Amino acid sequence: MRISVALLLELGIILTALSVLGALARRFALSPIPLYLLAGLALGEGGIAPVPAASTFVDTGAGIGVVLLLLTLGLEFSVPEFTMSLRRHLPSAVVDLVLNAAPGAVAGRLWGLDAGGTLALAGVTYVSSSGIIARLLGDLQRLGNRETPAVLSVLVLEDFAMAAYLPLLAVVAAGGTWLQALLGVLLATGAVLAAFTVSYWWGHHLGRLLSHPEAEPLLLRVLGVTLIVAALAEAVHVSAAVGAFLVGLSLTGETADRAREVLSPLRDLFAAVFFLAIGLSVSPAALLPVLPVALVLALVTAMTKLVSGWYAARREGVRRAGRLRAGTALIARGEFSVVIIGLAGVGQERLGALVAAYVIVLSVAAPVLTRYAGTRPAHASAPGPGAKLH
Repeated sequence: MRISVALLLELGIILTALSVLGALARRFALSPIPLYLLAGLALGEGGIAPVPAASTFVDTGAGIGVVLLLLTLGLEFSVPEFTMSLRRHLPSAVVDLVLNAAPGAVAGRLWGLDAGGTLALAGVTYVSSSGIIARLLGDLQRLGNRETPAVLSVLVLEDFAMAAYLPLLAVVAAGGTWLQALLGVLLATGAVLAAFTVSYWWGHHLGRLLSHPEAEPLLLRVLGVTLIVAALAEAVHVSAAVGAFLVGLSLTGETADRAREVLSPLRDLFAAVFFLAIGLSVSPAALLPVLPVALVLALVTAMTKLVSGWYAARREGVRRAGRLRAGTALIARGEFSVVIIGLAGVGQERLGALVAAYVIVLSVAAPVLTRYAGTRPAHASAPGPGAKLH
C-alpha cells in the first residue's frame, strides 16, 4: 500500500509543532488550547503554511477527539451522582438558555439575518464547547473541584437541548413545515431520554461486558462501543458527545480506572487534533471584516456565560472563587457552532465568517480567563483526575 509522502510530512510537522507549543504552554502553567487554535489558523487555508494533504485526517481526527474527551470525562463520574446533579441544575439550564440564546437572536435580527440565520446565531451564542471545557478542566486539575459538577451539568443539559434544537434548525433553514420540525424534535428528544434511561438502569452491566485483564482488548472494546453509541446519537441528531459521555458514566470501578489509563494517550493525541481543526476551518482573511461585530458579541456573551456559571455553582453551595471559575469555564464555544452553521444551509457565508471569528475569539480567551479566574487548585481532600467523585 502506497502512503502519501506529503501526508506523512505534513502530519509529522503538525505533531512536532503541537508538541513544542504544548511544552511552551505548560512551561508557563497555561493550557495549550489557545496555542493549538492559533496554530490551526496559521496552517489553514489562507494561512502562512497550509497543509492540504493532512486536512482529511485532521477533520476525521477532530470528531474522534471530541468523542474521546467526553468519554474520559464521563469516566470521572457515576450515573447516580450525576443524575442528582442534573436534577439540581434544571433551573440553571433555564437561566443559561435565556441569558445566552437571547444575545444571538437579537444580534441576528439587528444584522438583518433571516429566520434560519437568526435561529442559528442564537444557538451559537447559547451552547458552550464540551470538548474545549473537558480538556481545560483536566489541564487545570479542576476535575475534583466543588464547582465542576455544576459546570458538567450545564454542559450536558445544553447538549440535551441541542437534541431538540438541531432538528428544528434543520427544518427551518430548509423551509420545512412546523409539523416536520415537531416530529424531528420529538424523535431526537425521545432518543436522548431512552439512552439516558438505559445508561441509568443497565449501564453497570456494560462494564462487565467490556472488562478484560489485558490493555489491548479493553481499549478496543471500550473505543469500539463508544464510537458505535456516538454514531447512533448523531444519527438521531443528538450530539455524539452525549453518547460518549453516557458510555463513560456507565463504566465504574476498576474498569473505569483501567479504561482511563489506556485511553489517555489516545485522547491527548486526538484532542490536540480537534483544537487544531477549529483553527484550520477558518480563513484569516474572512475574519477581518466581521471581527468588530464578533468582538462585541463575544464580550456580551462572555458576561452572560459568567452569570450562568456563577448561578449554577451557587446552587452547589460553592464560594465566590469557585463560582467565578465555573463562569469562566463555560465561556468557550466550539464544535457545536460548526455543526450549526452547516445546518444553516447555503447563503449564510457572512454568518459563517462571523461565527468563525466569534468561536476563535472565545476559544482563545476562555482558557486564559479560566486559568487566572481562580488560581487555587482542587482541594487536597478532593479526588484527582484518576478517581470518581462520590
